[in-house]
Amino acid sequence: MKDSLFHNPPEIVVEIQRLSHGKDLPYPTYMTEFAVGLDVFAAVENEETILPQDIFLCPTGFKVAIPPSFEIQIRPRSGLAIKKGLTIVNAPGTIDPDYRGEVKIGLINLGKDPVTIKRGDRVAQMVLMPRFLIRWKEVDELSKTQRDAGGFGHTGVSFK
Repeated sequence: MKDSLFHNPPEIVVEIQRLSHGKDLPYPTYMTEFAVGLDVFAAVENEETILPQDIFLCPTGFKVAIPPSFEIQIRPRSGLAIKKGLTIVNAPGTIDPDYRGEVKIGLINLGKDPVTIKRGDRVAQMVLMPRFLIRWKEVDELSKTQRDAGGFGHTGVSFK
């Protein structure tokens, strides 16, 4: 098990270009040994305050060239979301492999109080994901399942 993918996941090279307003900031960084998401740092000039219900497009100070078989997803940081109500407005955000502009994070304050973002604050996570192409196959009828067409809330809320 020591040499399994869990301990030695494959590495994918992703080109990154640091922009002038992000020169002093770290690249996106895994904060623990088994973290899936890399923390992304705010490249705001000084600080930005996001009022409740406001949206702020946060600069990161870098661009990436994602390999064609992948995408990068931008996800909220759980601590910011739970403690302050700060999340990603289009979560998860997708960065396509052909995008070459600055990575920016669409933050929204769903909390009751203003949230201040300072330069270098960790504001989101990015996760590299494989990209699959869909090939549609039209059928006359879909296979049946136990759930079938049961929609929102069809299983109830209690375990009893």
